[in-house]
Amino acid sequence: MDQHPAITAGRVAVITGAASGIGLAVAGRLGEAGMRLVIADIDEDQLNQAAEDLRGQGIEVHPVPTDVSDGADLAALKKAADAIGPVSLLMNNAGREGGGGILAGPDVWKQTIATNLMGVVYGVQQFLPDMMAADWPCTIVNTGSKQGITLPPGDTAYNVSKAGLKALTESLAHDLLATHRRVSAHLLVPGFTYTGFTKRRGIAEKPAAAWTAEQVADFMLAGMARGDFYILCPDNDVTRQTDERRIAWNVGDIIENRPALSRWHPDYADAFKAHMKGEPA
Repeated sequence: MDQHPAITAGRVAVITGAASGIGLAVAGRLGEAGMRLVIADIDEDQLNQAAEDLRGQGIEVHPVPTDVSDGADLAALKKAADAIGPVSLLMNNAGREGGGGILAGPDVWKQTIATNLMGVVYGVQQFLPDMMAADWPCTIVNTGSKQGITLPPGDTAYNVSKAGLKALTESLAHDLLATHRRVSAHLLVPGFTYTGFTKRRGIAEKPAAAWTAEQVADFMLAGMARGDFYILCPDNDVTRQTDERRIAWNVGDIIENRPALSRWHPDYADAFKAHMKGEPA
């Protein structure tokens, strides 16, 4: 499989949220490609176990316990990575579930925004300057969410954090296009994926509808190789066409001056069903 030019043997890849799930799966694929890994996670025990598993596959890996919501921890992660070698890939993958609506307590909002949005800001600000100054291809991948695009009701704090991440990554990609085309940015938007989050909800086995983390990693790497910015993953239940129609309807709320989030508005239920079937309004 063709690879993004930043994925080069001997270069360093830094991945946050890498103790399990998508982060760990991507780490494995990059290690197989000969990259030297710096993996970060807030769960130190699970991080060390992940590092041992990767070393068992013959991969060079350096675990660095990191709370991405703390800017000082990101500075320490950058220092640790620099001691290993030249960084050509940063994946800001660490995240937390929100679990709160508009009236959720301030701690839920602070922790969700601090991890899912500010953690990425800290990562970009730490690693991007040296990437722009380097003379080799580099890339930044930020893990977003479909919830940050279609904003389904009920998990507002999470939605807001991921919507902000989408805006941040879009702006990053545009700025790099104008000044440093050798550095690319990508927004990974996973579908339903069986990860640690899923297990913590009490789902012991992978649901048939879900993709594995390895499937997402392979889809991401293929998208990066093509130069895709939006890496919108399907799953075993939701197709690309379904995602496109949901997203188009969401944007249409503004164009058509419909109520906010009209996809879930009872007065628009029939119109949305027709839209999803490709029928005229």
